[in-house]
Amino acid sequence: MKPKEPQFTIGVEEEYLLVDKETRGLVVDPPKSFLGECEEKCGSQVTTELLRSQIEIGTKVCRNVQEVRQDLSRLRRSIIEVADRHGLAPIASSTHPFSRWADQKHTQKDRYESLTSEMQGAARRMVICGMHVHVGIEDDSLRIDLMNQMSYFLPHLLALSCSSPFWEGRDTGLKSYRLTIFDALPRTGLPERFQSFAEYQRHVDILVDARLIEDSTKIWWDLRPSARFPTLETRIMDVCTRLEDAVSLAALLVCILRMLYRLRCSNQRWRNYTPMLIRENRWRAMRYSFDEGLIDFAKGQVVPFETLLEEILGLVADDANMLGCVEEVAAVRHILTRGTSAHRQLKAHELAAAAGSSPEACSQAVVDTLIADTAYGL
Repeated sequence: MKPKEPQFTIGVEEEYLLVDKETRGLVVDPPKSFLGECEEKCGSQVTTELLRSQIEIGTKVCRNVQEVRQDLSRLRRSIIEVADRHGLAPIASSTHPFSRWADQKHTQKDRYESLTSEMQGAARRMVICGMHVHVGIEDDSLRIDLMNQMSYFLPHLLALSCSSPFWEGRDTGLKSYRLTIFDALPRTGLPERFQSFAEYQRHVDILVDARLIEDSTKIWWDLRPSARFPTLETRIMDVCTRLEDAVSLAALLVCILRMLYRLRCSNQRWRNYTPMLIRENRWRAMRYSFDEGLIDFAKGQVVPFETLLEEILGLVADDANMLGCVEEVAAVRHILTRGTSAHRQLKAHELAAAAGSSPEACSQAVVDTLIADTAYGL
């Protein structure tokens, strides 16, 4: 029986780092009143994260991309206003340009205590932030089928979102260093492939029965069926420093999923390529963002990213029209023009160095750029 058409609702979660506006370093122990004030403005849409220098926001369930923009704007603006009263600022960046992970303090919460106890040093280094996008796909079997096909597009989304070129004061040479940290945990990386939701559930049950995990929230793949909501959750992306980039990528993502569903309804599907090949593109996206292109598997060669993006935009044109987000999807081209957050961070560092600034001042200049870009367009 044909499953009911998904609602394609959208929910976005963003993680921010909190910096001291004077030193530009991470705030190891924010004032106790900070979270309470954020909760007064945002309610349950703001939560703590693994580290005290982090905070997470989550939109409501949005019917369209315009609602995503509205709710994300409100939440970002609220966190910025509260932080400013305490001499702090949030930065939507997947790593901090110079603060050290060893100096950070963990949030006192049973889940985080359990995580650090089990994962040890791999968890203690997790001074990283991401953007997670939930798309409402209520049918379990359909969710697994679309997860299998969507894996192909994950490197493309990562390439457009990179915001973690620096680690502890050094240029890592990667546009997304975040994933090198996150991949040290188990049950990360590309999702496995399953023939059905029942097969997926059987594999999860083995880990639960062995008491290795409590539930599937401890499966941290780049793309996963959400354990809490009837959604497919994309987790590969770095957090976008500029709001407009976050909105555009959320729009592109939901349109790709609708395109794959539309193909399925016509008894067609996206070809399943091997994880080996997709991992190669994942690495290229981590290393270069969109600068050096990705592999076109059908052609067997590296193709300029702009060419690949235009092909994707052509594929999802009907879906963008049906979902009412033509402008937002088209705006992903602007990312290629002005660069990702990683490109802009590296440029800020380069300009400060060219002006004769000290290494410390160059890193602080990057933070200043991140503070401004996080608030841009609000």
